[in-house]
Amino acid sequence: MIGATGVQGRTERLDGLLREVRRQAGSAAEPDIRRVLDWLHRQTGAQVAVVADDARTVESATADFPSGVLRPIASLLARLRAGELASAVTQAEGLHVRCEGIGPDGPRPVLVVAGAVEPAPETAALIPHTSSVLAMLRQAGDSDRSMRDYQRKARQLRLALLHALMAGGPVLARRMTGGDVPPLLEAGRLRIHLLRCPTADRDRIAQIHQDRSGYHGRDLVVHCPAFKEHLICLVAEDEEDSAPGGRGRPPGLGETLLRLVRDNPRYALGISGVHSLGATAEAYSQSAHALAAARAAPGRVAFYHGQSSLQSLLPAQPAAHWARTLLKPLDSVPRTSADITRLAMTVPRSGVARLLGLSRNTVAAHIRQVEQALGQDLTDVRCHAAVHLAFALSGTATDPPGDDRQPPPALDDLLAVETAAAWAQTLLRPLHSHHRRTLQAWLDTDTDAQQAALRLGISRNTVRAHLRTAEAVLGVDLLTHGTGIPDLVHALHILELRLR
Repeated sequence: MIGATGVQGRTERLDGLLREVRRQAGSAAEPDIRRVLDWLHRQTGAQVAVVADDARTVESATADFPSGVLRPIASLLARLRAGELASAVTQAEGLHVRCEGIGPDGPRPVLVVAGAVEPAPETAALIPHTSSVLAMLRQAGDSDRSMRDYQRKARQLRLALLHALMAGGPVLARRMTGGDVPPLLEAGRLRIHLLRCPTADRDRIAQIHQDRSGYHGRDLVVHCPAFKEHLICLVAEDEEDSAPGGRGRPPGLGETLLRLVRDNPRYALGISGVHSLGATAEAYSQSAHALAAARAAPGRVAFYHGQSSLQSLLPAQPAAHWARTLLKPLDSVPRTSADITRLAMTVPRSGVARLLGLSRNTVAAHIRQVEQALGQDLTDVRCHAAVHLAFALSGTATDPPGDDRQPPPALDDLLAVETAAAWAQTLLRPLHSHHRRTLQAWLDTDTDAQQAALRLGISRNTVRAHLRTAEAVLGVDLLTHGTGIPDLVHALHILELRLR
């Protein structure tokens, strides 16, 4: 029988083990098995190890653990690992060895305690307690790893859904879910809220609003693959809820994002117009423009209030004929290369690589194939703008039929129409003349700020300051994603055509 003093002494010794458990339970790190083994070593004077698989695999051990004791007891360890025995006491290499299975079921690791002398009963009783604590910590670690794996896979699926939607494929996006269709794909329309926040906040924001399915209720939050400080938030819109903050549905993710920006000076938010699911790429482009404007906007929030797109103002049949002719050589390249290039029109190449799980060299190789087929250098802003416009025209749902036996119109002829001129004048009207000169020089040098500065006789920092101002007053993105560059190339060229 153990006296009161013995019980008190064991309780005091176990308090140290409980403190270690509480410390590790409150940590997000992997369980530190070695600290528990070191605690048992201090209490017993014996050397301790956790053995897995067979007698040759030591997961963790105290500094002076005699590994030679494991070979003679290999068969005993195998029975403990299989769950045939709960514990065992033996002699090996002149040492007293006690073994405890960790956890209830096999296959399981084994706690091995080797000392010069047999421990007193009160000390020996600490060994099964330690085994129970190790089982609990390992189970917690397994749960944490499972949760991290789940979160990673959910993130990958959400990114894949975004990719499918941006490629204009809501049907493909539905098929990718394996039947567990997120409510967003049942919605007819959406807005994209592009949130800029510190990188460390992205996981927290996404996980707070994540449901058990790995989605975000009726919405979807995706980590931007190109910019680590961006969250792409696809917010479903009811048919009757055509304005931000409308009354068609209760407050949701959109309202939460507005509150986050209001309460955090380091946050900014760009919000697109309402689009169909098939126009997700256009919504993303608009949100990028709005985010560029949000940096200088009151409250660091900007809604996209852009005018009609250029492709919607061009004569339909001639424009479609021009686009089909320009893109016709893509029939000779793999569809994957064409799809990757189309995506690279709105997402930086590094982002395309992350989005598709490819290397940047692979993405560049696909784009090179397209460039060779088209005879275009897509690093040239004018070539890029022309191909961007052709993709936009070819992606319209009402691509009108025409007689492609006739020669296609020249791009300059398409851009010479009055509607295009009005569009260009409206787009550029907010710019001061010196900002317009800077913008023209920057585009003439293929967006090389240093070369533009040399051409204008000003500093590179002044060039970038002018571009930042242009972003703010025009509400387009020039320096982050560069999604506003094609429209400005066309707008400046249209006004130049008017002067000829």
